[in-house]
Amino acid sequence: MRLALTLIAAALAVAGPALAGRPVSLKADTTSADAVVTLGDLFDGAGAAGRLAVAQRTASTVVLDAAAVQAAARRAGLDWDNPDHLRKLVVRAGISAPSAPIARSVSGSPAAAQLGASAARGEVEVLTYARSLNAGELVQPTDLAWAKAVAAPADSPSDPDQVIGMATRRPVRSGAVVMARDVGAAVVVRSGDLVIVTYDSGGVSLSLEGKAMGSAGVGDTLQVQNTQSRKIIQVVVSGPGTAVVGPAALEIKSNRTTRYAAR
Repeated sequence: MRLALTLIAAALAVAGPALAGRPVSLKADTTSADAVVTLGDLFDGAGAAGRLAVAQRTASTVVLDAAAVQAAARRAGLDWDNPDHLRKLVVRAGISAPSAPIARSVSGSPAAAQLGASAARGEVEVLTYARSLNAGELVQPTDLAWAKAVAAPADSPSDPDQVIGMATRRPVRSGAVVMARDVGAAVVVRSGDLVIVTYDSGGVSLSLEGKAMGSAGVGDTLQVQNTQSRKIIQVVVSGPGTAVVGPAALEIKSNRTTRYAAR
């Protein structure tokens, strides 16, 4: 990423004002044919400024800061208004020029026509990480970007909503394909915490206090020790410091399964 920023700075230094104000649009479905990413790879209508380098791709993908790219384009006389308010651009390797980022706003899925055209070329849309995340970080909408791949891994979510708001189970790197196994519910109960367990069915409501025997997120099954009887019971976490058993537990489990269905 440091090298990418260096090249963007170089582009700012050498670009001239000859093309001032020329409007350009971000390319939607192209790839970088070599290790150097240029303004022409990123934008339609870049003209002579398209030869200016803005990044060096050292792996299969490179993630660029959209604001830095916009500044480089402006200095080169190009006007990109970033209508989708993208924060990161993901550029991947390809075998033919021109090239371009595959980043998209994760607020919605790609158009069906685009998906159909991609499938015809043997390519599909996959979610990738727009930045590296440490274990335990919550995934935000701006942390995700669409990219092209030959095939989608079986564990790759098809909808950003399946991972937004979840916590990473392990460190993930920028540009990597998102996998469902990468994330889980954010931890709201930790080992040793006191938990209020409730049972509610048919007008009967009961509650007890227990000690968590492990850590868990909402919807996770957890063992809790009754602080009075010392018996171990299995509960489903419903929120910070709370858990349920009985019908409410089954409902939480069912809702969680539905959320991850039909990838």
